[in-house]
Amino acid sequence: MRQMQAYVMVEVFKTNVKDQHQADLLVEQIQKVFIGYKANFDLEDCDNILRVKCTSGIIDVLQLINFFRDVGFHAEILPDEPLREAVEAGKEASSRPRFYNTNTSRN
Repeated sequence: MRQMQAYVMVEVFKTNVKDQHQADLLVEQIQKVFIGYKANFDLEDCDNILRVKCTSGIIDVLQLINFFRDVGFHAEILPDEPLREAVEAGKEASSRPRFYNTNTSRN
């Protein structure tokens, strides 16, 4: 039995999207324009979170931010907690890119 490691890149954005209908339309457009991306919103969160996952490569953060600007919205990368804590402590840290191991088995 051979075990393969699969990685999923995840980025989290703070947005100004407030309406579920707008969020649904944006998710549909993101998934059409950015092949291999899966997106969802958490509008219950105070930052109106957009989560984007990609299993086929690296998420192009700047293209996503520009896409939002072009359709009249704002999105900014939301740093993960270790990065935020390091920055607040005056240390240099990098959280780019964020990949998560999704161990899969293959016969």
